[in-house]
Amino acid sequence: MASLSPPMEAIMQARATYDDARLILELYETRREERMRKARAWFAGSFRPKTLDDFAALCPPGSDENASYRMVTTYWEMVASFVNSGVLNQELFFQSGRELLLVWERLRDILPGLREKNSDAFAYTNLETVAQAYVEYLDRRSPGTYAAFSSRQRG
Repeated sequence: MASLSPPMEAIMQARATYDDARLILELYETRREERMRKARAWFAGSFRPKTLDDFAALCPPGSDENASYRMVTTYWEMVASFVNSGVLNQELFFQSGRELLLVWERLRDILPGLREKNSDAFAYTNLETVAQAYVEYLDRRSPGTYAAFSSRQRG
């Protein structure tokens, strides 16, 4: 059997696999866990800091809110690491993972300050990288979609 031409081979490799679909379903199941659902609900409904002072007041260390913040953001950082490393097909993820973009929209204003405060220039870099790719994906498919989404989330 002849090998595929390089462009066709790249297309075939970029296709989502059964394993990609299974991983997305497993990630969805994790999001349904009771404590995670509570954290996600709090994050979506309440997490809108614009400054580090807002952040400190909203979720001080040791609080339930801080635990919810950490649970949600580290979950999506982990998922983004799967996409960035090629473990999870980016195209397939973008078709159902818009909550990652919500998390990015809520986090992006304070992220530079968090990085500086914690002396961690790489904090949430997977999330940031995937979010930027997601924005490009949305803008290619439907110009204006991201701007409208961002406006709703940043309110």
